[in-house]
Amino acid sequence: MKKAILFIITHLLCYSLVAQEQIQTLIQKLKDPESKSILVIAHRGDWRNAPENSLQAFKNCIEMGVHMIEIDLKKTKDGHLILMHDETIDRTTNGIGKPENYTLEEIRKFHLKNGLGIVTRHIIPTFEEVLKLCKGKILINVDKGYEYFKEVYALTEQSGTTEQVIIKSAYPLSKVKKENGDVLKKVVYMPIINLDQPNAEKLVNEYLKISPIAIECCFQSFSPQVNYLLQKIRNTHTKIWINSLWPSLNAGHDDDLAVESNKPNEAWGWIISQGATLIQTDRPKNLLEYLSNNFSQ
Repeated sequence: MKKAILFIITHLLCYSLVAQEQIQTLIQKLKDPESKSILVIAHRGDWRNAPENSLQAFKNCIEMGVHMIEIDLKKTKDGHLILMHDETIDRTTNGIGKPENYTLEEIRKFHLKNGLGIVTRHIIPTFEEVLKLCKGKILINVDKGYEYFKEVYALTEQSGTTEQVIIKSAYPLSKVKKENGDVLKKVVYMPIINLDQPNAEKLVNEYLKISPIAIECCFQSFSPQVNYLLQKIRNTHTKIWINSLWPSLNAGHDDDLAVESNKPNEAWGWIISQGATLIQTDRPKNLLEYLSNNFSQ
C-alpha cells in the first residue's frame, strides 16, 4: 500500500513538473520578441465540439495541444465573474435575461447549448474554475472583460496564473492608463487596433512606446495603410496577432477559405507571411495540423 501511495505521489509530482515546464515554454514563446513560433488561439474554446466558453471546450483545446484559449466575461448579481460572450444568456443557454440579473447559484441552474442550439449537461463556468483548469497547461486571452481588469488581475494573482493571462481592449492607451495604470505593468496587456481606421497609426505609435507583447490587428481590406502599419509593427519588438475567424477581420484570408475551400496557404499561410505569430481561429485542430506539416515550431 505504501509503495502504491508513493508511486501515485511521485507520478503527480512528475506530471506537475512537466506541466510547469510546458507552460513556461509557452510563456517564453509569447514574451520572446525573437521567437518565430506561431501560437494558436482557439476562439471561445473548441466550440464546434462543445458549448462555447465551457470547461469542456477548454479541456478539448488542452488535449489537442492548442496554445491559448480566448474567453469572455460577465458578472453575476452577487459579483462573481462567469464566462459569457453575449449581453444576455438567451443564445447560449436555456435561460433568458442578463447575467447580472442572476446570482451565481441561480445562473448555475441553466445549461449551455451546443453549436446546434441543443441544450447540454454543461453549465456556465466561473472565471476561477477556468483558471484552475488551465493553470500550468494553456494560455488564456480575456477578450470581452476589460471592465473587470483589476478583478481579473486579482483572481490571477490568487491562483498563480497572472503570466498565463492576456487582458486586452480596443481603447486608447491614455484611457487604459487612467483607469488601470496601477496594475497595467503587472499584467500582460494587449491592444486591439483596427488598422483600417483613420487614426490607426496614431494608436499604433502610442502603444509602441510601451512595447506591448503583441497588437491584435484587424483589417477589412489589405490597403497600403494596413500594409505599412503591419510592417511598422513587424519592425519593432511587438508581435502581430491576426484573427482568421471571418473575412472582415483579415481581408478575406479566413478559416473557411483554408478549410472549406481547401486553400490554407492563401488563408493561414498569407496571415503568417504578414508577420503574425499569434493566430486566433475557429478551426484550431486544422490550423495545428497545417502548422505541423508546414512550419517548424
